[in-house]
Amino acid sequence: MGRDSLQNKIMSIEEIKELWSKTYSADGKPDWSHIFPFYHENIIFQDSIQRIEGKVEFEAMCNRLAKRCKSLRMDIYTIIKADNSVMMEWKMTMSFRVFPTKPIYGATRLTFDSDGLIIEQRDYYDLWGDICDGIPVVRSIYRWLMRVFFG
Repeated sequence: MGRDSLQNKIMSIEEIKELWSKTYSADGKPDWSHIFPFYHENIIFQDSIQRIEGKVEFEAMCNRLAKRCKSLRMDIYTIIKADNSVMMEWKMTMSFRVFPTKPIYGATRLTFDSDGLIIEQRDYYDLWGDICDGIPVVRSIYRWLMRVFFG
């Protein structure tokens, strides 16, 4: 299959932004059901917490997050499409039952198969850094530890 044929099967930047923006709502629970059809049965999802293999497990993970969140909103800043991949830069603001609303900044790489389905999704973010930055004393200690051990 030629490169142009694959590019025609992969969602456009506009379609991706529209679909992912519908997923999250500041007023209610997130809902991923409208994007599930764009995922391959053998999707591999990975982020800083977990690795999920298979569409059934991926959908279950999304539904668990929806159940835990009071609200979840995603602001997409940048989307870049190249070959069979798309990169998105975002800010996700989550509100849980007990904890205050907290933004997390990150990026997502979507990789498409030859049929234009998402075969891999890799989310990149610093969960603990973004959480700790909201707690004054903990922020200083966490950032000091990160500089000492990784900087």
